[in-house]
Amino acid sequence: MTNLELVLNMLAETSTTEISKVKKPQTFPENRKVARKGGSVAKVARNKIEKETGKKVISRKNYLSRPQDKKLLNK
Repeated sequence: MTNLELVLNMLAETSTTEISKVKKPQTFPENRKVARKGGSVAKVARNKIEKETGKKVISRKNYLSRPQDKKLLNK
């Protein structure tokens, strides 16, 4: 993930949290609606960034480096 992808992810999570505080969902379907609204905030931001820059925001990069090969212990 790139820094921009991480920021948009944090925007979606924070938006969802703030919407949840206001809406106070009680059931799973209500929580799902709140999560979708929070995600749509980040989607609008992503689309705007892509439109302004002419570049895609989503990448195939993995933000974390790959772990070293782990040796399994034989029992």
